[in-house]
Amino acid sequence: MNVTPPRIAIVGAGPGGLTCARVLQRHGVPVTVFECDATADARPQGGTLDLHMATGQTALREAGLHEEFAALARPEGQEMRLLDRTATVLFQHAPAPDATDRPEIDRGELRRLLLDSLAPGTVRWGHYLRTLHPLGDGRHKAEFDDGHTETFDLVIGADGAWSRVRPLLSDATPHYSGVTFVEFGFDDADARHPEIARLVGNGSMMASFANKALMAQRNSRGHIRGYAAFRGSQDWALAAGVKVTDTGATRAVLLDGFAGWDDRLLALLRENDGGFINRPLFALPVPHTWTHTPGLTLLGDAAHLMTPFSGMGANLAMLDGCELALALTEHDDPGRAVRAYETAMLPRSARAAEAAARGLANAIAPDAPQGSLRHLRQMAGQERP
Repeated sequence: MNVTPPRIAIVGAGPGGLTCARVLQRHGVPVTVFECDATADARPQGGTLDLHMATGQTALREAGLHEEFAALARPEGQEMRLLDRTATVLFQHAPAPDATDRPEIDRGELRRLLLDSLAPGTVRWGHYLRTLHPLGDGRHKAEFDDGHTETFDLVIGADGAWSRVRPLLSDATPHYSGVTFVEFGFDDADARHPEIARLVGNGSMMASFANKALMAQRNSRGHIRGYAAFRGSQDWALAAGVKVTDTGATRAVLLDGFAGWDDRLLALLRENDGGFINRPLFALPVPHTWTHTPGLTLLGDAAHLMTPFSGMGANLAMLDGCELALALTEHDDPGRAVRAYETAMLPRSARAAEAAARGLANAIAPDAPQGSLRHLRQMAGQERP
């Protein structure tokens, strides 16, 4: 007897949603991805990611893309340096040449790898989900901003922090963490900014002191991406009387905020190419759970938005997408598949979100950099927890 496959929609073409779509298609399950961006290149995809062996890399193996990932990844990007505000190196980890536990890859390269693996037409660009209408039988009618509607047996919310799917499952909304990142960058760093390049090294660097930090990380093609991080009001720029789009005024405020730091570190704020981008950090409550609802589920940031100090956000999103797709291929009933997925995903994401909150508390702290130093030494086996 022929069984009509369920109509599945994934809302959001980030790493988690695209991984889910890829694994479904590898198993012959049709799926459509809806993305509000007009094109794949409509906006920058952000910095670099370290993909962990047990999460992001596991998902890529199930997606049949690990070899392609390995060709793009940067194992040397696993290098990590922790400094104090005098630019004294307190901790340095240099990976072994063959280390593959957490190699780095640019977000844009990862997204392109996943997109190119999908059947043509899988992603419908320029589709912003306006609302979902429950039809009473587990199906939902999706209405998009251009007015057209489609009905699906399962809608997967992979649409990030401000998910349009989540309100049908949960009343939770992201809250401001109390920490803001202000992003900056350097192009062709080795040639144009050699001192910055030496300061950062091959991977990432963080210098911290008294609720503030300056961070920078290598990206591909000679780019270095950096952040000034600090605790304070989400409206810090308004309080300072500046607009973040005013590069000179913003630079002056940041330099004043980091006064007394070593000049080699302040060069990160003085010499960056281009302007600054304000990135306040938000997180969902921990734990974030919901009552199973037929025809709906969430993955990635839509399910467990957390701050970046666990390094697990994209990794968990990809593992979520992979495991949800596998569950859907293993169960004839989509409802049973989603229940099995949520049973494993929800406690796992709660543990990771708790770790992320602790990481943020240690990194941007009154006694910084001591909390980060303890954590890094514990990871390296140099100190007991």
